[in-house]
Formats: sequence, C-alpha cells, structure tokens
Amino acid sequence: MNSPVQKTALIRDVDSHWYAQQLAARCPGYEFVAATDNETALLHAQDAEVIIGLAPALEQQLFAHAARLEWVQALTTGVDNLMTMTTLDKDVVLTNCGGFHGPQMSELAFLMMLSLNRDAPRMQRNQDTKTWQRWPQRLLFGKTATIVGVGSIAEELAARCAAFGMEVIGVSDGRTSVSGFTKIYKRAALETAASECDFLVVLTPYSPSTHHIINAAVFAAMQPHAILINISRGGCVDEAALLDALNSGAIAGAGLDVFAKEPLDPSDPLWTAPNVLITPHIGGMSDIYKQQAMPLVAENLNAFLSGGPTALNGLIKRN
Repeated sequence: MNSPVQKTALIRDVDSHWYAQQLAARCPGYEFVAATDNETALLHAQDAEVIIGLAPALEQQLFAHAARLEWVQALTTGVDNLMTMTTLDKDVVLTNCGGFHGPQMSELAFLMMLSLNRDAPRMQRNQDTKTWQRWPQRLLFGKTATIVGVGSIAEELAARCAAFGMEVIGVSDGRTSVSGFTKIYKRAALETAASECDFLVVLTPYSPSTHHIINAAVFAAMQPHAILINISRGGCVDEAALLDALNSGAIAGAGLDVFAKEPLDPSDPLWTAPNVLITPHIGGMSDIYKQQAMPLVAENLNAFLSGGPTALNGLIKRN
C-alpha cells in the first residue's frame, strides 16, 4: 500500500524528470513535480512545500509564487544568490549539497597544475602552427602543494597529490593533523606556507574572514616559479594584487575557475594576463552529478518527513 502524500516537492532542473523518477521510488510521502524550465516551475510553485534545484537556476520570481514553501534543497554547495533573495522568506529552511565534489574538484586542480607546469597552451599553439619545438618538462613529482582550507575536498586532493609523488602542506585554523598532509599551518602563518610551495591551492570557503585571504603579502611570499590555483570562490583572492604579481613575474602563473564577479567580463585584464588558465566555474561539475547528489537529497527528503528541519543535513544558517 502506497504511503499517503504529505508534501509536494517541485524539482527545477534540466534533469528534473530523472530526479522525480528516482526520488519517487526512494521517498514515499511526496508528490514530485518535474520542471525543466522556469515557466513550468512557476505554474506549480504555489503548491510546493519543497523546492529542489541548482541554486543559480532558482529565480526570485519562483519563490514569490511559492506561498506554501517550507524548505529549499539546493543541488549545489554554493547558495550565495539564495542568501540575498528578498522573495525567499526567512522562515524557509535552506540546505545545500556537499561532500561529493572531491573527485571533480581534484581533477580540475590537476588539469590546471599539469597544464601550467608543462605549458600546455604553448603545446597547443605549436600544434596549431605545425611547429616542432621541445623544451624540458617540469614534473609534479617532488613538488609541494600548499592547500588553503583543509576540508573533505582537500583530503581527496591530497591523496591524488601523493599518487604523483608530491608533498602536501595545509593551512587551517580548525585542524592540526590530517592524513596525507606533511604539516598544517595556522592561517596566521599563511605567508610561510605559501613560501614553501610550488602550487598554492585555494579551497577555503568564502566568508568575511577569508575575503582576500590570498593578497599582495601572500604573493610576495611565494616563489617566482610558484603557481596559484583558485577553485574555491573568487572573493578569496585579491584579483588586483594577483594581476600585479602576474605582470611583474612575482609568481609564474595562475589557474582560475572562480572570480569576484561572474561571468568574468570580456574586458577583464585577467583574460590576457601572462600564464593564466581560465575556466568558467566548472570545478564542481561532473558528468555524473545527479548520481552524486541523489543519495543526499533522498536522505534529506525522508529525514524532513520524519524529523522536520532539524533532521536535515547541510543546513545553511540564514540571518
């Protein structure tokens, strides 16, 4: 016998029909409504107690129509846009998805490290012009990566660094000893940690305390051959100071997936700065994202029915 429907969950996502089918089998007590576009979502918003979707795809107008809304489950870790939405009532519970981004974030970090270390853009230019040119290839083997922010993603990245024969240093105020890390520095010693590495990888969450944590003093401490990798949030890096460091040769290059303002403006000088690899905030994306998110979403839906908001994982504190 089927459980009676207690809540209506609106799924706003390009894969919403897949989510609805999977969740219907795992989460009795819900009616799942799939919407692949905003127009369809608006038609059903008024009946939804729960809205599920990628945070950037959830628009203010949707919440303005959702009079019965109790909870928003973001399919992303970042919920920056939702935190400032005036149409999202303060009493509505907000949760995010985390804990499964380690593989894709780590692989992007390695793509950037390998590309910039071996000068892959130069290889591509030579292929385009049919130029046969050889030069000594810098290895990751024996190099040191300093990771700012020692969470679960950093742990997965550290394991992959070990496979390449790299040493890993961490920067964290919350942890003092982590498997796979040679040592952990406090944030107050960030400049020392930056001076000891070949790659400075930013993985710390963005907050007022980490705003421009990577600044001119950090770049001055880095070695001239060192490379910055930012796959966290744009606000963690002082982009003006980064440009100065790149243009002066204080550091060798930068791999940037995130920026203070996104999309990155076509006129932004970072596009043409020397030895910079730019990607369009794709670090958390993967070809199996929905399969990665599904267990967490299903667990939260069942917990919400049995235990209410306090039983949810990934609760975001809202002022």
